[in-house]
Amino acid sequence: MTFNFFNLRPDRVQEELGRVVGSRPVQTEDRRNLPYTDAVIHECQRFANIVPLSIPHKTSRDTTFQGYFIREGTTVIPLLTSVLYDESQWETPHTFNPSHFLDEEGKFMKRDAFMAFSAGRRVCLGESLARMELFLFFTSLLQRFRFTPPPGVTEDKLDLTPVVGFTLTPVPHELCAVCRL
Repeated sequence: MTFNFFNLRPDRVQEELGRVVGSRPVQTEDRRNLPYTDAVIHECQRFANIVPLSIPHKTSRDTTFQGYFIREGTTVIPLLTSVLYDESQWETPHTFNPSHFLDEEGKFMKRDAFMAFSAGRRVCLGESLARMELFLFFTSLLQRFRFTPPPGVTEDKLDLTPVVGFTLTPVPHELCAVCRL
């Protein structure tokens, strides 16, 4: 998989923030006018996939799924990774690409295969709050700072391979946050 933090084009996010928001604090209502920024956030969530397994579900009736018979009451644990990296759903599933969430006109578009908060009736109850918080946190940071590797460290030396456990946890990194204002 190919991810480089600097490929997310923070300069493009910052340009969009400057053009739409300026120097005032970002508000949740700004989201609809920041399609590239919204696409970057969604692509970070799709690509990072920090919770690859959904919570267990039980089948409510006998069903056949992809040729397999599943009896009523069977516990099923959805693997969200299978959807978030599905080659039939994403043009470049193993590459960080915010265009996955932009239409031809550059407007943000939802994707059914985006399941960062699980799916169905067991979807995360805090999803709307998490989306709002993530948007405000991300935009506030990029509005005020430019992030670079520390002196003497090149981008290709940053290892973004997660620590595997129940969640995929990023390893600690040092970054420089340079004030933009």
